[in-house]
Amino acid sequence: MYFNYLYICTLVITLAIISIAVIANGFTADVTNVVLPRTTTTTLTTTTTQLNGWLQGNDGEWEWDEDDPNFVPSAVSTVATATPQLPSGKLKPKQSLGQNYLKDPNTVAKILRSFHEDATNNGNRRGKPLQSIVELGPGTGALTDRLIDNYGTDILQCIEVDQRAVELLEERYPQLSVLHEDVLQVNYCDMAEKEGQPLVIIGNLPYYITSQILFALADASHYGAVDCATVTMQWEVSQRMVAPTSCKAYGILSVVFQTYADVRCHFKIPPTVFYPAPKVHSALVGLHFLGPSQLRDRLAGVRPKDFRTVVTTAFRQRRKTIRNSLKKLPGMDKEKLLTLLNSLPLPLPDSVVAAQQRGDTFALKQELPIDWFRKRPEELTPGQFVEVTRLLLGDDSSNNNNSSSSNSNKENDDGSSESHRNSNSSNNNNETDLGRKVWRKLKHGV
Repeated sequence: MYFNYLYICTLVITLAIISIAVIANGFTADVTNVVLPRTTTTTLTTTTTQLNGWLQGNDGEWEWDEDDPNFVPSAVSTVATATPQLPSGKLKPKQSLGQNYLKDPNTVAKILRSFHEDATNNGNRRGKPLQSIVELGPGTGALTDRLIDNYGTDILQCIEVDQRAVELLEERYPQLSVLHEDVLQVNYCDMAEKEGQPLVIIGNLPYYITSQILFALADASHYGAVDCATVTMQWEVSQRMVAPTSCKAYGILSVVFQTYADVRCHFKIPPTVFYPAPKVHSALVGLHFLGPSQLRDRLAGVRPKDFRTVVTTAFRQRRKTIRNSLKKLPGMDKEKLLTLLNSLPLPLPDSVVAAQQRGDTFALKQELPIDWFRKRPEELTPGQFVEVTRLLLGDDSSNNNNSSSSNSNKENDDGSSESHRNSNSSNNNNETDLGRKVWRKLKHGV
């Protein structure tokens, strides 16, 4: 009996050991089946992002691109290796002057092609003879060489502030007119008057004074001194000039130059074509200024200085509504200003309505919405800023009418009334002086 009991116990223990072994083997097999395929059969995924030579796959992991077994080096190098051809010891670029010399002949050729189109076919230059070219900041002469090859020295003159570059150009081209002066101090109206025709501008502009140079050209356009300009500038600045409403890039430059000119961004320029290479991309931009007659039609009596005051004041606090940002408009009675900032828009002038009927794109976007004062500055078009200026600060016709009514009962020695003279004056308000220095700084030029 005892032995039977011992036999049964031994059998139970043996069966238990076998069961535990089987269960353990089954668990291990299951773990192997789940884990091993995930660790031993991993394959290279398709990459979706590249940054400084590193590739990110769909799984979110980063690896060096050359570790990819399918990696193929690019056949085209993105690094410029050409040595700039600069006179030894003479023209080391000066950071204080913002000098970045063009060194790539292909880029120079593209700039010249766009310049020729701007100067002969685009905008208001179509059909006009090309007889007065001004290059701003020629530097080592990368553009100058090609300009002289194409147009000669008779119709080209250069403005350069760096005495070293002036000496270099005078030595290379004795017949070339090189003006040793700061481009911000130049009187472009006098230059155009001496030439007997508007100037056509080309230049590789220093980044740090690009806006001020453009404002100087805008002021010169008040007198028809500048027809067009084809210039390089920082890419971000070019995007501000052509920006549509309701975007971060839209600002003062957008409003001013979309009012004063037809602007187009020709192409983007990489840093590698300059020496030294800047840290940002550049762009070639073409501007065709309207000129005094068309600008007067577009402003319809609004004075450029008033327009400048409203635009610059509004964008100083661009996150606020127009009503709040213009509360500090200088030179106005506060109570009157607050009343106007809550008023309905004025009817459009007859000249603007006529322009709309002709399909003028600027005039078609000029009418103010009823709730214009609740808009932010970036939501108003350049034409609507013209109308805001008219509403708040008036225009030439309103001033003439006020003057006429105040003097309506006065008589002159010859018996004629002042109202008669004022009516004649108001008929000629399209010839009102637009201003010699509106956008450029007081310390710049005359």
